[in-house]
Amino acid sequence: MYITCLDLEGVLVPEIWIAFSQASGIPELKRTTRDEPDYDKLMNWRLGILKEHGLGLREIQQTIATIDPLPGAKEFLDELRSITQVLILSDTFSEFASPLMKKLGWPTIFCNSLEVQPGGEITGFRMRCKESKLTTVKALQSIGYETIAAGDSYNDLAMIQASKAGFLFRSTEAIKADHPELPAYETFEELLGGIRKAMEE
Repeated sequence: MYITCLDLEGVLVPEIWIAFSQASGIPELKRTTRDEPDYDKLMNWRLGILKEHGLGLREIQQTIATIDPLPGAKEFLDELRSITQVLILSDTFSEFASPLMKKLGWPTIFCNSLEVQPGGEITGFRMRCKESKLTTVKALQSIGYETIAAGDSYNDLAMIQASKAGFLFRSTEAIKADHPELPAYETFEELLGGIRKAMEE
């Protein structure tokens, strides 16, 4: 039995923090897990910038409300879900993800949560578990699933490498150069084809 694990941002929807960087006019917030492998370091740095500018959850959610899935993402996801179980594994937060899941047809997502004060200030974050993507893939394998995984960033590499088949999708040139052993796709059609082939082998 197969289950396909997909990253969210950069794969199915645009990067939330890049969109918020543009909306808020704070260029530093464009930094993502494509640039910084240490997620805790990245998030604590982001929270510091939000505090410095007096921005909170409400402002970020206003930006998220304007974000649509990448062109073809919902159709890809619909077709993929017709041939295999699909689980979105993301380091984003439930407070961010819900409007995007609605636009994608409510796929299953495992993500994290924010610590938010009554006034909307984000004061911290709670990760679902350590190395959440890799931990989840290993747990799925322990209950009889063969996993297939795809993502675009440093924090996706462990789940991709631990799976029976794994793919980079719309990744950076640096990550692709560092991991020439991983098939790298740019279109949903290519990714769907790669997943189908992996399931047939």
